Amino acid sequence: MAKVSEKSTNSVRIVSIDEASAEQRIDNFLLKTLKGVPKSRIYRILRKGEVRVNKGRIRPEYRLKCGDQVRIPPVRTADRAPQQAPDKDNLNWLEERIIFEDESILVLNKPAGLAVHGGSGLKYGAIECMRELRKDAHFLELVHRLDRDTSGCLMFAKRRSHLRRLHEQLREGRIEKHYRALLKGKWRGGTQKISCGLEKNTLSSGERVVRVSDSGKQSESIFKPIDTTAIASYMDIHLLTGRTHQIRVHAASEGYPLAGDTKYGDKSFNQEMKQLGLKRQFLHAWSLSLTHPKTGEPLNLTATLDDDLQQVLSKLF
Repeated sequence: MAKVSEKSTNSVRIVSIDEASAEQRIDNFLLKTLKGVPKSRIYRILRKGEVRVNKGRIRPEYRLKCGDQVRIPPVRTADRAPQQAPDKDNLNWLEERIIFEDESILVLNKPAGLAVHGGSGLKYGAIECMRELRKDAHFLELVHRLDRDTSGCLMFAKRRSHLRRLHEQLREGRIEKHYRALLKGKWRGGTQKISCGLEKNTLSSGERVVRVSDSGKQSESIFKPIDTTAIASYMDIHLLTGRTHQIRVHAASEGYPLAGDTKYGDKSFNQEMKQLGLKRQFLHAWSLSLTHPKTGEPLNLTATLDDDLQQVLSKLF
């Protein structure tokens, strides 16, 4: 982490950037450093020149370099309860779910029910758990995200430079993601590409939902049937874009809602699947194919289905 020469948030701080903090944008660095400060305030102090790098004004997109001296002005932060760290003795089961690890990246077969990070009433998530398990790692950050109720491949980067390269691969569509899902009904028409605009909405209750909309962000998924019955279809889904709730909304919009999905799914079908032992949504991040950020070699990783999902499939097919 960056070395801070002044601890008090009531006075100017000068932060010396080390290798772990280098290569990230200054706005992202400040958002992480000044937790509890509204994003609008972060951009205001940047715009006014209150934040300086090596005594000079910088733009929000400036990327930090090792050795940079960052001046951070005094700002008021919201009071935050200290985050509770997970008990390492209770994380042995999670250690066993690591499917790949080297000096550059770590890939976890994330269990359903574990959020990727703490917050919103959650004491901790996958990132806090992995940092507890890998206390000797100077840097460990999420490369991408999964919904809390989605299991499967979740990747972490161990170096800032490698995180940046992996994010470049994601933006350029060079990381291939495949999911496994159980959908309501017998899939017809073979392999199909689903393309539509998706727009985020917040209901009066505060619940966040995503809807198909011409004004939304473009999204694409390829749905391929693996096995079907009269009531359900087991699918391979190749994610071409990574929009929020993309697979769930695509499936529902085509008339094949995801099994166990309480937001976009079918209640009667969910109840039927519950009787077969399904206690959560049937969506699993099956595989990742990418270029290793250090060696440049192709890397193909697969996270096997958990026993609870396997048992549901065995009863259907």
